Amino acid sequence: MRKFTKKSMTFQTGLVRTTLSAACIGLFSLETFASDVDLIVEGDYVVTMQDDDSIIEQGAIAIKDGVIVEVGKADNIRKKYQTSNIIPGHEKVLMPGLINGHSHSAMTLFRGIADDLDLMDWLTQYIFPIENKFVTPEFIKTGAELACYEMIQSGTTTFVDMYFYPEVIADVMVDCGLRAIITAPMIDTPSPGFKGWNDSFSAGEKYVRQWQNKHPRITPGFGPHAPYTVIPEHLKQVGEVAKKLSAPISIHVAETSGETDIIQSQYHKTPVTHVLSQLQDNWIIAAHMVHPLESEYPSMAAANLGAIHNPTSNAKLASGLSPVPEMLNAGIRVGLGTDGAASNNNLDMFEEIRTAALIHKLESGDPKKLPALDALKLATKYGAAAIGFESSIGQLKTGYSADLIQLDLSEARIHPIYDIISHLVYVIDSDQVVTTIVDGKVLMLNKDVKTLDGRKIKEEAQHKAKEIQQYLRKH
Repeated sequence: MRKFTKKSMTFQTGLVRTTLSAACIGLFSLETFASDVDLIVEGDYVVTMQDDDSIIEQGAIAIKDGVIVEVGKADNIRKKYQTSNIIPGHEKVLMPGLINGHSHSAMTLFRGIADDLDLMDWLTQYIFPIENKFVTPEFIKTGAELACYEMIQSGTTTFVDMYFYPEVIADVMVDCGLRAIITAPMIDTPSPGFKGWNDSFSAGEKYVRQWQNKHPRITPGFGPHAPYTVIPEHLKQVGEVAKKLSAPISIHVAETSGETDIIQSQYHKTPVTHVLSQLQDNWIIAAHMVHPLESEYPSMAAANLGAIHNPTSNAKLASGLSPVPEMLNAGIRVGLGTDGAASNNNLDMFEEIRTAALIHKLESGDPKKLPALDALKLATKYGAAAIGFESSIGQLKTGYSADLIQLDLSEARIHPIYDIISHLVYVIDSDQVVTTIVDGKVLMLNKDVKTLDGRKIKEEAQHKAKEIQQYLRKH
């Protein structure tokens, strides 16, 4: 309740009794008083990523109950809305939080463990054996906390995950504040905590049912690993229950030419056609999509499918380059992801944005391929559509969730600024992220992460790393 007094005038909102001098009658109305909001965030540039690609100089956003109330000029927002919580925007750019469409969060603890290998050697000789040895709920908690800390620091506000003990990861994300689609991994062979398909599938279904509608920032889903590790009958099984529960499916598809050879020899289909035939009418988040055929583009565009481009991981593993510009032109929803930190080796989405913009120009010999604005959209507006969240995140827009980040523009290497979009792709790094907000809650302010103890997490991560190093020296 606010009280306004001026000489003989007394106006107290929420009360029936109002006293005004005759001279003041008609000079004030309820409309003249600013509406209450929870938070106002400002920026020298507000990059909205709306349909008109509007950029507001000296802009601001008003936030209430985790939702964007209005986007506009800072002067107008301050006049129209009242709050004691204002984050100033001098030498700052304000934009939507980044969306990581494919990750394995707790694999941060395997960062740098095995490099310079092709995918199958990397998986079968290192990752699968070490996972079976070390992955426990405690391991997952530490790895997920480390991932959450890294993502908050680098400007990611939403991510899609596929890793073991998803209920542990979900608990971590509830506490740390990020938004996530967290999928339960399923594979035909023994894996951490499971003897094979039946128990991993049962556990996955139980997890999805328990977490549906449990927390507004967590969307549970299914994560069958890949068409070469999950037989068709099991993919269909996932598709049926996912459809029944309206749950997303995250799956690796067409990642390598070797995968294409395997699927063609076993099922006489390409990976894309095979997966679409098993998961008809499902909500599919297809990671990598390096080797789709042009003839498959119409069916991909017609399906409820998002293709997630992982340029750094695919380059490092020499898996190939996803035809992102061509897929976008064909009307396919495409997003951007880091993959796990064991194959990237980080969760830095600004690095993915820049790599995507550059690598497609290099491969095609065309500097116009995947221009800066499109590269930025892959991690914001386009990325939201690719994971099925286009109506709630990825844009700074009235009614959308208040998921946004502020970046510092004060360093000399950033000046002069002719085109802020160009700078966000080709100049600015994740180190410039100073504020991270999800659902209207400030997770980081002035580079200070509020929801996690970074020192403790790093100590625990290093302790786990020593155990793994000792094991590797013996094997």
